[in-house]
Amino acid sequence: HPTLTLIALILGILISIPLGIWAAQSSLVKRPLLTTVSIIQTFPSVAILALVVAMLGGRIGLLPAIIALVLYSMLPIVRNTVTGLETVADDVVEAARGIGMSSRQILTHIRIPLALPVIIAGIRTAAVWTVGLATLSTLVGATSFGNYIFTGLQTRNLVAVTVGSVAAALMAVVLDNIIGGIQWLVENRTEIADTARYKRNRTAVVSALAVTGIFSAYSLLPEPEVDYVVGGKGYTEQYIIAGVVEAALQDAGFNTEQRLGMGTEVVFQATANNTVDVYLEYSGTVWANRMSREDNPGREAVMLSVSQFISDEYGMQNLARLGFQNLYALAMRRDRAEAMGISSINDLLPVAEDLIAAGDLEFFGRPEWVRLREAYGIDFDEKLTFDTSLMYTAVAEGQVDVISAYTTDGRVAEFDLLLLEDPLNALPPYDGFLAVSAE
Repeated sequence: HPTLTLIALILGILISIPLGIWAAQSSLVKRPLLTTVSIIQTFPSVAILALVVAMLGGRIGLLPAIIALVLYSMLPIVRNTVTGLETVADDVVEAARGIGMSSRQILTHIRIPLALPVIIAGIRTAAVWTVGLATLSTLVGATSFGNYIFTGLQTRNLVAVTVGSVAAALMAVVLDNIIGGIQWLVENRTEIADTARYKRNRTAVVSALAVTGIFSAYSLLPEPEVDYVVGGKGYTEQYIIAGVVEAALQDAGFNTEQRLGMGTEVVFQATANNTVDVYLEYSGTVWANRMSREDNPGREAVMLSVSQFISDEYGMQNLARLGFQNLYALAMRRDRAEAMGISSINDLLPVAEDLIAAGDLEFFGRPEWVRLREAYGIDFDEKLTFDTSLMYTAVAEGQVDVISAYTTDGRVAEFDLLLLEDPLNALPPYDGFLAVSAE
């Protein structure tokens, strides 16, 4: 996480300050540049990560995370650079011209030094933003404190969530203090540069920078070559299967690496591009999302077609069918469903428009929901999107009425939920299998 943050922040500084200087000197550049970086900032961070992965052809890991973080760091640095340069007093600039200084000399010896406190303030803002946003890099296969947070959310391990959150917060505070120390040194470099206090602060800042640099450099040291990368999506079952697969590979003497918490599209593309070697996929996901099929010819036919499809189109293979299904199913609290006389999706039709439904981060955007809605002619009063761990809690506490549950999820039994029957077989089968890359 520190390495990811520092690389992104340094690149952001190297890109943004020259752009800010250019914009401050050219009105033709200023407005388009500030508009562009402002628009980038309005994009949701997860969307930026997904777009960068797509632009890189499905590549995951450090590179897409760094590109996304650099883009997000630019606004405060560019804006503060422009503001700092523009607020330098005109009489100071005129005095410099009066003694014969060139435009370049005025920029480098007058305007930039006087603007430095404002520029550094922008860097401090960018640093805190970058530390926080770097936790989302887990979603594209880059290791960060987000690994603890997302794993903890899915496994209901509040200790892991706390560790990841506190670590990110502490890092933001430390980095902000280091940059603040640099700012103080810059602001006081001509007034008290020879005092003991200034020298102590300078030593402290240099020491902090050295320690941070050493830790970051250590994380970049070459690690043992990885034989297999085990991927996974962002929920409990995926973590379990990934752990089992990794243990089997390690027992066989292979070096492995896990990249978990990725979205369906990200992990599929990563495997198709040989960035991930193996992960748990479901026949229905490929059937509906990749093959755009809406029919349901049965488990065996779907699995055979899916295996052939991923082989022909992407060179991937169905290594092993794991012997279980994890279906999507609409679910309600059992006591609520029984009180309303609901046991199937058909029973929902008369009352659906008065109910609130919740889905995981993907469900209401997936073809499966479209097929379900069209097959039954059903829709709800509200459709909310949750992280899966919060979705189950919401229905258990009566905050929503219906959720898109996973049939193998232990929380179905824990919260005594009733899985509603799907008499029209609108939802395809979801047999779990190990998808492996062409290599």
